[in-house]
Amino acid sequence: MVTAKLIRTANAPTFEMATTTDRKPLYKEFGKLNFKLKGKDIQLTIYQSQDDLRDEKYKDYLFLPFTDNTSADQSYGGGRYMDVMLTDIKKDDTIELNFNNTYNPYCAYNDKYSCPLTPRKNHIDLEVTAGIKDFKK
Repeated sequence: MVTAKLIRTANAPTFEMATTTDRKPLYKEFGKLNFKLKGKDIQLTIYQSQDDLRDEKYKDYLFLPFTDNTSADQSYGGGRYMDVMLTDIKKDDTIELNFNNTYNPYCAYNDKYSCPLTPRKNHIDLEVTAGIKDFKK
């Protein structure tokens, strides 16, 4: 578990996120998460699905995709995901990130699914050994 400082992105434009298919879901950059992991300064961008905002069940979800030095070797090459809730953001704009709660996108298991591709800037130059590992088909 690490504590990340959230720097919110003001007036972020809506953009089409690339996926494993032709589908282009709409997202906004919600902010940057800054934290230390294994003594290294890490920054990841967290996103908010604009489609999810219309669904009462998912409107509080934030999306944190990342790759790390286990990607394509010990974990899924396209990266792993972590769901963060708006309610997880504390008053001091910190969020507890639990890498044990990371998971593979559906497309790791079946090519018919359309999964957002992890942006290159969301690479952690370390091995994150927590969470779901690679699925062997």
